[in-house]
Amino acid sequence: MSETLENWLIAKLADISKIEMGQSPDSRTYNDKGDGLPFFQGKAEFGKLYPTVRKWCTEPTKIAEAGDILLSVRAPVGPTNLAAEKCCIGRGLAAIRAEEPINQKYLLHHFRNIEPWLNQQGTGTTFAAISGDFIRQLKVPVAPLNEQKRIADKLDSLLAQVGKCQEHLDRVPQLLKRFRQSVLTLAISGAITQEWRVATKIESWTFERAESICNTVQSGGTPRQGFIDKAGIPFLKIYNIVDQKINFDYRPQYITEEIHNGSLSRSQTKPGDVLFNIVGPPLGKVAIVTNEFPEWNINQAITLFRPSERILTEWIYYFLCSGFSVNEIIHETRGSAGQINISLSQCRNLIFPVPPLAEQYEIVRRVRNLFEKADNIEARWNTAQAHILKLTPSVLAKAFRGELVEQDPNDEPAFALLERIQAQRAVQPAKAKREPKSKKTRETKMTKDTVKEVILSLPNEKFSFDELREKFPGDYERLKIFLFDLLDEPEPAITQVFDQSAKAMRFVRRSK
Repeated sequence: MSETLENWLIAKLADISKIEMGQSPDSRTYNDKGDGLPFFQGKAEFGKLYPTVRKWCTEPTKIAEAGDILLSVRAPVGPTNLAAEKCCIGRGLAAIRAEEPINQKYLLHHFRNIEPWLNQQGTGTTFAAISGDFIRQLKVPVAPLNEQKRIADKLDSLLAQVGKCQEHLDRVPQLLKRFRQSVLTLAISGAITQEWRVATKIESWTFERAESICNTVQSGGTPRQGFIDKAGIPFLKIYNIVDQKINFDYRPQYITEEIHNGSLSRSQTKPGDVLFNIVGPPLGKVAIVTNEFPEWNINQAITLFRPSERILTEWIYYFLCSGFSVNEIIHETRGSAGQINISLSQCRNLIFPVPPLAEQYEIVRRVRNLFEKADNIEARWNTAQAHILKLTPSVLAKAFRGELVEQDPNDEPAFALLERIQAQRAVQPAKAKREPKSKKTRETKMTKDTVKEVILSLPNEKFSFDELREKFPGDYERLKIFLFDLLDEPEPAITQVFDQSAKAMRFVRRSK
């Protein structure tokens, strides 16, 4: 915030809002049938201004009112949206309601300015989380009320435009995918060179089996002797084919030259070979072997097509990328447990359209040019994506530095707002303190050792965190730290398991 903003001030969140920390109700009260109040547990419901209701609760513990800001307090800490209606909130959320006359939308936009959470990702040992105390101490730049409204309105407008831009950008990858597929369809059908073919009076196409037009069509194998780390023959697997290209940087494996020239000699692979995966899903991974290494080898899930002098590497590649080969034989594939396999004999019997070499060169040239244009558009899209991702944080940061809208010296200063809030609170009746269910449990001083003693004295070996909290009410964060410290001991007295019957995490005491 600029030092020249004399009418602004920095306030603690607890001084300008009401904060309700969530608490998960008994899981037996959840349902997906619409009974009770909408129930939100945490980050899974975020991503929109208003969260999508997936669960309801008939016995809510903590409630947020319509319009409350819902703040995720567990990883990822900070994402926010609004409660569209009265709802139940679980332990992963906090509900925040700005005190009058603070503008609620202004406060929501401040929470979406993620700076407050960047250096504070929690107190938990197994997940990031922030406590109620941390939330209450959050610093909020408070503008004069009229300026708050101007900032909120301006942000609504600008961020809506950013959202529309993002929607348009999100369509680009699918459009480019469809464009490339259309180019391939035109290429392998001959439509892309139809006028050229008539003008040059080129010979007609033939349709031939892969085995007839390739020097080799061969699948790979698995070395019984295993792999070596380096200084051998690079060995390709399906995961090394990424975006229809070879990517050997990911989990590279090698075999010895002895294996390459011996038990796996049939699947020796050379630069210019075209690889095609025959085990899926998904099928249709294709790549041209590069000259990064003079020789390669492949596993049994890949078939290589080595072109003869009658057919170009790129023509084989484009035909296989088009998907027509897979579509032709998909009904004949076989496999088990959801796996789809294409046999080596099916690969050898694939029918390829074979244009004269002159036309193959012309088709490849045209496809390359069109794909290059698509690649340029994609590069520009990547740049635009990077800019749009930075735009929202940039606009939010500018707003809360006081640089987004003009200041009006006639606006009521922010300190007057805070005085009004304090005056309102002074005349409000004091909130009655809730009596604990068992005051005796408060007499137990909480330490790691006392937590362990209480766990060992519990009647059941399997227990929930809520059951343990009944023995130590009031300090959730501290108890959580001690509990996970116990889990991390070299010989822990407790373990954490998933209870299938309760569909929830439970702790199991190993011994008393």
